[in-house]
Amino acid sequence: MLVHNWRAVLRRAWSVRLMALALVFIVLEPVTNVVATAWVSHNLYIQLAMSAASGLFAAAAIVARIFVQQTISGELNGKPPVEG
Repeated sequence: MLVHNWRAVLRRAWSVRLMALALVFIVLEPVTNVVATAWVSHNLYIQLAMSAASGLFAAAAIVARIFVQQTISGELNGKPPVEG
């Protein structure tokens, strides 16, 4: 079941933004590995940096998900909206 304000969550939630950044790094990692292999003989540091960046953004998204964001939640603070 979707939250009642799912459009606002997709636009404003930091967890969604951070997961999008993690996705960008996950997608770019193979591309940079191919380019780095062609240009640099030792691409271990590039692989480590890309993996670390995607992991850090994913971990930050988990942390951001548990904090209340006033612009999205308003006065709900984790309480479900009143049906009716």
